[in-house]
Amino acid sequence: MSYFYTLEISDPRFESDGLRHITVKSKYLKGRGDITVFIPEGLAERKDLPFAILLHGVYGSHWAWAMKGGVHKTLQRLIDEGKVPPMILAMPSDGLWGDGSGYLKHSWADYENWIIKDVPHALWESIDQVSEKSVQFIGGLSMGGYGAMRLGAKYGKQFRGISAHSSVTKLHYLTAFVSDDWNAYQFPEVESSVLETCIVHQDTLPPLRFDCGIEDDLINANRNLHNRLLKADIGHVYQEFKGGHFWEYWEEHVEKSLIFFAQQL
Repeated sequence: MSYFYTLEISDPRFESDGLRHITVKSKYLKGRGDITVFIPEGLAERKDLPFAILLHGVYGSHWAWAMKGGVHKTLQRLIDEGKVPPMILAMPSDGLWGDGSGYLKHSWADYENWIIKDVPHALWESIDQVSEKSVQFIGGLSMGGYGAMRLGAKYGKQFRGISAHSSVTKLHYLTAFVSDDWNAYQFPEVESSVLETCIVHQDTLPPLRFDCGIEDDLINANRNLHNRLLKADIGHVYQEFKGGHFWEYWEEHVEKSLIFFAQQL
């Protein structure tokens, strides 16, 4: 019996570049949710492969990591070069509320459990190469970096590693990006800062890395998070590179996330 009321998956005859598309009826979204999945070449007979959930930023959707950042091509290259073992990418929408849901529990829909519960179940049901035995990772950019670090820390027993780029580090920093009424972002029972979530859940925190471009408006927030984590004696890797809050930066540096994930296997 399916975990979902409905699950639709793209026909392999019409797929390209190893990209597959899934739409499920989610009880947490109270509607349908979309996931783009990348399956590298030559894995038809493989089982229980690890998978990484990659979260997009504001304004984006499930297709952004692949169709704006080419992450699937980066992963295939790294596998071909022997730098990472085969793994699957799961790239869900954030639920498509407003300019961005923040991957949080709202009063009317639960965008947190959409990621934490529904996305893995969708893969287990529809992708032969993964199962409940598969190791899971989580990563993201900007709002998705916020989601990856907050959810990865809160649900540390689920994930083997966390990696984030150009991250929003506190919920109110989203005001710089969204046009929605800020009152709508007053969510119930939310640990809204990445630092707070890491401190509360530090005993189960998976290996964590994050980076930011030195021309990014979020650089000081990321530096502050790094320094506060150091003061709290919470282990992590933090890096800075040239660049701003643009896809050119994320396309270049997502390789570091994928290699980091591979190092945790």
